[in-house]
Amino acid sequence: MTSFGDLLGPQPVLLTGDDEAESDLLNGADPAATAAAHPTASIAWAYLAEAALEASDSGSSIAKVIEAYAYARTGYHRGLDQLRRHGWKGFGPVPWSHEPNQGFLRCVGALARAAEAIGEEEEHLRCLDLLNDSDPTAAQHLGLA
Repeated sequence: MTSFGDLLGPQPVLLTGDDEAESDLLNGADPAATAAAHPTASIAWAYLAEAALEASDSGSSIAKVIEAYAYARTGYHRGLDQLRRHGWKGFGPVPWSHEPNQGFLRCVGALARAAEAIGEEEEHLRCLDLLNDSDPTAAQHLGLA
């Protein structure tokens, strides 16, 4: 597998994920409890960020947007740590199609939405660029395209 058609580019990074956290979440576990039990699992932080964004979309206070921003930023940084441990050098493909990558990518998408909501345009655009560089289809999967 090569880097989205770039034969000279880096190989895609395929994260290992956190099977226990993913299973807990799929079985309806509380995302906050899952994040506490598995703080390195970006997917748990993505669930929390997306729920806070949903609450803010339904007319809740700006505090929910800030909450989403904090959750998304935490999951984003946990995902960066994992990517680096898997050989990522700050660029190259992180395919959406590989399910364990989706926690990180969902956090980047949530961070983009929260940054936009508070008027942090540079961060919003940086996140969109990262999504596009990671996988050109990621923004579309996240409803950002």
